[in-house]
Amino acid sequence: MPQRHIPQSKTTHADTPNKMRRAKADDSTATFTFTVNGSSHTLSLDPRTTLLDALREHLHLTGTKKGCDHGQCGACTVHVNGRRVNSCLCFAAACDGDTITTIEGIGEVEALHPLQAAFVECDGYQCGYCTAGQLMSAVALLDEPIGPSDSDVREAMSGNLCRCGAYQNIVSAIQSVRATKPSSK
Repeated sequence: MPQRHIPQSKTTHADTPNKMRRAKADDSTATFTFTVNGSSHTLSLDPRTTLLDALREHLHLTGTKKGCDHGQCGACTVHVNGRRVNSCLCFAAACDGDTITTIEGIGEVEALHPLQAAFVECDGYQCGYCTAGQLMSAVALLDEPIGPSDSDVREAMSGNLCRCGAYQNIVSAIQSVRATKPSSK
């Protein structure tokens, strides 16, 4: 088989400005510290690492799911400083100094969060893949200024998709917990 001639670039590495050079993966890391579920963690990772990947691959907190990896499904929802965020869209290094709560941090087997118990009671999960993100959004929703109706809850939860279609059961679970929550009036 004849060899194909591939033209070589006339620009050498030495001719390229420093900021235009690509750093080797092992030469370029970001070191940051954040608190996850009450424990402080310092990581040195590629600065392009998402919060989702840092949680799953480096801290081994696999309850947060990777669904679409584009911020469209909500399976990766976590709380950063008390606010819900899609962790697939957030760089881990950008969370330096922040407090992060994942699904592993809202309840335990022997002491479920009220929303976890309500999801079980109302059958607010089917296959379970979206459940962590649904719960994290629902927990945040409890402290947000959301109207009282089912349609208000559906709108507030619209960033979380359920491929199994358990939406009404999810809304029922959230509303059952909201009904028992003391009013802040």
